Amino acid sequence: MSSSSLPRGSKILAGLAGILLCLGYLSIFRPNRFEREWSIDVLGGHKAYEGILSSSAPSIAPEARPHVAPNSFSLTGLESHTTIGSSPTLHTRANATFVILARNSDLAGTVRSIREIEDRFNRRYRYPYVFLNDEPFDDKFKEHISILTDAEVEFGVVPNEHWNQPDWVDEPTAEAWRDWMVGEGVIYGESVSYRNMCRFNSGFFFRHPLMQKYRWYWRVEPDVHFHCDIDYDPFIYMEENNKTYGKSTAPWLRDTSLTPGQGFTISLYEFPETVRTLWDDVREFTNKYPHFIPQDNSLNFISDDGGYTYNMCHFWSNFEIADMDFWRGPAYQAFFEYLDAKGGFYYERWGDAPVHSIAAALFLPKDKLHFFDEIGYEHPPYYHCPKNGNNWKKGRCTCDPDDAFGM
Repeated sequence: MSSSSLPRGSKILAGLAGILLCLGYLSIFRPNRFEREWSIDVLGGHKAYEGILSSSAPSIAPEARPHVAPNSFSLTGLESHTTIGSSPTLHTRANATFVILARNSDLAGTVRSIREIEDRFNRRYRYPYVFLNDEPFDDKFKEHISILTDAEVEFGVVPNEHWNQPDWVDEPTAEAWRDWMVGEGVIYGESVSYRNMCRFNSGFFFRHPLMQKYRWYWRVEPDVHFHCDIDYDPFIYMEENNKTYGKSTAPWLRDTSLTPGQGFTISLYEFPETVRTLWDDVREFTNKYPHFIPQDNSLNFISDDGGYTYNMCHFWSNFEIADMDFWRGPAYQAFFEYLDAKGGFYYERWGDAPVHSIAAALFLPKDKLHFFDEIGYEHPPYYHCPKNGNNWKKGRCTCDPDDAFGM
């Protein structure tokens, strides 16, 4: 029977049925509202609706969930996000954070650092950020940083007692030694604020209230560069492989009589005047507390003569991924308090790099240390570029392994 022979009413019903059938087919291929919003979240970085996470999604351990502080910074449209991933795959995360010590004047360099670590790693994992300053961050700094990430961002002020030169330091003596260092041409020889920073990074950053809820940290500084994609979670790697302290470069500081490049890492020119008495105090401490030193330590990394002298070798502490339980533990706490009481942070210019490195070398077994070859990292003017295996190609690195230094 042809359609022309159908009654007029039947023709109308058949037409409506055809239209509904077409609409039904179209709805199969048209994404629904929640799918569109998920796509926007994946492709554009917008926050997805919580309702799209089905009950069958993988659960996240309580310790892996970011903590939202009551005073977390927010602006209209700039929330301190606690969403847990930028893709449909939910990652089990460590109890970890990035920590950045910066000033308001460091905004441009800090923006560059955060943009790179987001692009190379954190846009997929959304680990939180803790920014610390010896004075309050201004609204411009907070806004410019907060738009760079969907991760939680917190801003804190360092307590005066953790930052300023202690009252028990004899200022006339400290000033005399600063003047002497200036005369000797020692970099930062005159700076009290630089000494404050070194002491804070050595013994106090992990005590800050905003850091208390975390176990792991990744230290980031303004004006650094991350040259390679990081397609795995270094925090989880450290945790699952029972590591404590991780580094990307290990430059060692040598007397200027040595040839640059000697040894297994770069040789840098450092002024021995900055750590004139540090090793004497380290030896005093280890003689007093030998039980803190495991048999399988890394003494040979920091001393070439069995501990009689310090060879000035240290890990580059502006890049660290480490377990704060070590810094908070009895060995390091006793070590730092012992050194701090000597006053060398101010009478000399002890840096957090040698202090951390000596502690990690002496108080940890060798297998607790890890070298991240695959993380291409630059703190101008020096940088590390992956050299092992396929790491450079796999990471789509922008650095040149032939020009970089490293282990």
